[in-house]
Amino acid sequence: MLVSILFWFMGMVPDLATLRDRATGRARQLVYGLLALGWRGSNRHWHRFEKAYLLLAGLATPLVLSVHSVVSFDFATSVIPGWHTTIFPPYFVAGAIFGGFAMVSTIVLPARKLFGLEDLITPRHLEAMAKIMLATGMMVGYAYAMEFFIAWYSSNRYESFAFVNRALGPYAWAYWIMVSCNVLGPQIFWVKRLRRNLWVMWAVAVAINVGMWFERFVIVVSSLSRDYLPSAWGSYTPTWVEVLTLAGSFGLFFTLFLLFLRVAPIVAMAEVKTVMPEAHAHDPEHPGAGDYWGDIPGRYDPARPE
Repeated sequence: MLVSILFWFMGMVPDLATLRDRATGRARQLVYGLLALGWRGSNRHWHRFEKAYLLLAGLATPLVLSVHSVVSFDFATSVIPGWHTTIFPPYFVAGAIFGGFAMVSTIVLPARKLFGLEDLITPRHLEAMAKIMLATGMMVGYAYAMEFFIAWYSSNRYESFAFVNRALGPYAWAYWIMVSCNVLGPQIFWVKRLRRNLWVMWAVAVAINVGMWFERFVIVVSSLSRDYLPSAWGSYTPTWVEVLTLAGSFGLFFTLFLLFLRVAPIVAMAEVKTVMPEAHAHDPEHPGAGDYWGDIPGRYDPARPE
């Protein structure tokens, strides 16, 4: 949590300084000034910023693997049929990347249109995201198939029953919604014309979000339904508390997201600057452009326009 918060906040520091300098009210100047941490945009500040940002990115990458592996161990170390399997760690990591890109696509595509970010979030970026969703969706589909193979190969009748019950039992509808959204839906991205259609991409991303929610439902409920839920056939019906908790989680997320769009930069200025041609020291069209970023110490020109 600390690494994620620091990574998120540090990327906004240059932009918060810009908001501080442009603020008109005293209160806004004070708040943005405190959050900007004394940023002046000097060569040394940019140099330190890039090093720290890269370090946090390096820490966050293995955290993606470790966090979701540990979450999967919560299931895999149990003895309940349907959970007790060693494929869960890579399965959950692939699912996390898959669902993460789908969630980003779900909120980025409307924001891109509403706030006129077409020049910053280009079709090339969106097509790359679609390809990643296609690749990770196939990994998730492979994990679904391997679960059935492992259950059959184990010769454990309880494990085999858990997966037959998952696909053909009372919660088969939830299982096939999951498979349709997570495995079949992304296959549309094989077609270049459909992959580049933003409406199609957004619809598939929403379907993946639905499928990933049903994946958790299937893993938890169908594995517990016949033996562990105290009812006639082990059926599960959510209570009003659970329904309102789910609705509240959606409300909390979108409230925080919209507040962020209102008071903070939508796109980090620092990240846009670092991919501009002027940010590269050996760009033939901009000789010496990298001096501004401290690539060649001692040759920084303060008169160079940003």
